[in-house]
Amino acid sequence: MRGDCEDLVADCRLRAATDLFAHRWDPVVLAALRLGPRRRGELRVAIGGLSDKVLTETLRRLRANGLIERQAYPQAPPRVEYRLTALGESLAAGPLRALADWVTEHGDDLLAAQEAAERVAE
Repeated sequence: MRGDCEDLVADCRLRAATDLFAHRWDPVVLAALRLGPRRRGELRVAIGGLSDKVLTETLRRLRANGLIERQAYPQAPPRVEYRLTALGESLAAGPLRALADWVTEHGDDLLAAQEAAERVAE
């Protein structure tokens, strides 16, 4: 795969990067982990609105992309924590932070446009 996208735009690294935002909960879990390591239950409480199944799928996907790591501690009862990797931290502190800043500034306009489009569609 070429980094400059000269052959096929579909093979571009940009597509791989935008896939990170294609799943609804991925950015949310990354943002929650930016505050530090957390256990599954802590993540579910902090985030709210997602099922255990969706959280499991999201954590697996983020691990497969090298953005988070899972640390199991040998104790009874078992304890597992999730934390950002250096790659995940760079995404959360860079593009994800920029997106959060953008939505803070323009979120009301975005929601107003979506509501207006829904009214027209009705």
